[in-house]
Amino acid sequence: MIGWPQSARLDRPMMRTSSVILDLDGVIRHFDPDHRPGVERRHGLPDGVLAATAWQPHLTQPAITGAMTRAEWIGAIGREVGSVAAVEEWLGHRGHVDTAMVGLVAELRRNDVVVSVLTNGTDTVPDELTHHGLGDAFDHVFNSWSLRRAKLDPAVFVHVCDIVGVDPSATFFTDDRQDNVDGARQAGLRAERFVGIERLRRQLEQLGL
Repeated sequence: MIGWPQSARLDRPMMRTSSVILDLDGVIRHFDPDHRPGVERRHGLPDGVLAATAWQPHLTQPAITGAMTRAEWIGAIGREVGSVAAVEEWLGHRGHVDTAMVGLVAELRRNDVVVSVLTNGTDTVPDELTHHGLGDAFDHVFNSWSLRRAKLDPAVFVHVCDIVGVDPSATFFTDDRQDNVDGARQAGLRAERFVGIERLRRQLEQLGL
C-alpha cells in the first residue's frame, strides 16, 4: 500500500535543484491536432464530442487512477458517443515524440540530474513509452494509474519526491497544464508551465542546471 503524505512539506528551506520532473503529454509527446476532428468526421460524430465525453470526470478519473483499464475506458466512451470504433481510432493514435526534448533529458542525466516523468496515464503507458523508444530515457517513470492518485493532488508530488529521494524544494517540475503546476507548487516544488523547450532551457539555466 502506498504511504501517502498527509500534507505537503512547505516548512523546509529551498535546496539546490538536483531533480527534474516532466509531464509526458504536451511536453515530451505531442498529438496531431487534426487527428480527432478527422476521426469524428469519418464516423459521423459531432465536432468535439470525443474529447468532451472522454474527459468527463466520471470516465477520466477511474481510467487514470487504476479503477479501470484503458480498454474499459475506451468501451465506456464508445457507449456514450455511440461508436466504439471511433474511440479506438482516436485513442489508438500514439502521437510523436519531441526529439529535442529527449536530447535535453539525456543532457541533464549526463550532468547527474535525476530526470523523471510524472503522467496522468492509463495502464498502457509502459507500452506507449516502449513504442516510442523511451523505455530507458528517464531515471523514473511515475504513472497515475499505478500510483492510484493523479496530478494535480499535491500529495502525488511529495510522494514522487520521496521515492526519488529528494526534497520537493530541490525538484523542478514542468507541465503544460497550469493547474498541475499549481499543485506542484503547493507541494513545495519549483514549478513552471511548459511553453516550449527554449523557455524550459532558460528556466533550468536559472536554477544552475
